[in-house]
Amino acid sequence: MSTLLVTGGAGFIGGNFVLQQVAAGHRVINLDALTYAGNRDTLASLDGNPQHVFVQGDIGDRSLIDRLLSEHRPEAIVNFAAESHVDRSIDGPGAFIQTNIVGTFNLLEAARGYFGALDAAARAGFRFLHVSTDEVYGSLGEQGRFSEQSPYAPNSPYSASKAASDHLVRAYHHTYGLPVLTTNCSNNYGPYQFPEKLIPLIIQRAMAGEPLPVYGDGRNIRDWLFVGDHCRAIARVLEAGRIGEVYNVGGDAERENIEVVNTLCALIDARVPRADGAPRASQITYVTDRPGHDRRYAIDASKLKSELGWAPSRSFEQGMAETVDWYLANQAWVQRVLDGSYRLERIGRGDV
Repeated sequence: MSTLLVTGGAGFIGGNFVLQQVAAGHRVINLDALTYAGNRDTLASLDGNPQHVFVQGDIGDRSLIDRLLSEHRPEAIVNFAAESHVDRSIDGPGAFIQTNIVGTFNLLEAARGYFGALDAAARAGFRFLHVSTDEVYGSLGEQGRFSEQSPYAPNSPYSASKAASDHLVRAYHHTYGLPVLTTNCSNNYGPYQFPEKLIPLIIQRAMAGEPLPVYGDGRNIRDWLFVGDHCRAIARVLEAGRIGEVYNVGGDAERENIEVVNTLCALIDARVPRADGAPRASQITYVTDRPGHDRRYAIDASKLKSELGWAPSRSFEQGMAETVDWYLANQAWVQRVLDGSYRLERIGRGDV
């Protein structure tokens, strides 16, 4: 059993990771600021579990980080804490700079002090794993995939802030010897995702009989990764990844956005047909594209596969079906997430 300090562990990917790690027998100190995307309901199954310690707080609070490190003596820090929605970064970039750049810097500084005070044996086993995104690489043409050697070319305030945090993590390894690992993943989907993201948004609006907003011509391409597979990849990198290295995590599931939406409509129709018998694809509405909308992402995860033996366990079709079933069965969770200020709308159009 090991002890992990997980930041952002009440969010979508972080919450799934925490659930996996506690189930695997690890002890998790879970630090989350519980902003709009953090949700304690995701962790309800861990209530009363001594292997899970939840702390509400910000990675920008240095004294809190120092206290948690001193008190719990983790063998690793896994940093999920981030503002992560591109559309929100267009409407309000300041929070992204503060959390993703300044917050990561603060966490690195705390980790550097903690690591430097460890004895030789503990230093040998300590890791700082930073979870990032493929969006730092910018936009691809029709061919090729992002590898760990791809140049950074972020196109949104979100991806620019994550690129900056990646560079800080790299610098703390090369400058101070901090044993870091970085993962850059493609688009995640699955249980517990905040309902403003494409897949849960479409599911909720499809069920409500509302228009299904699709940006531009719907031909933007993303590589879709089931969140449980992503969490397994992070665990594997933490266990056996080479210090200082970057590992790309992808789902081998490139799809156009319109294909994703049509797939979701067909899955919902098969489970809960509309009363009038009309297909839910008839609800699709094309809306003005967002500024700086990258055309295509695709991840080359061959390094992770060849070095560490990881591979996605679910195909796109399997993962989407499992995701639809989860949301249909967990409408109470969704409704508790939503509040009066959030109306299942597409934001981030850059209006001034």
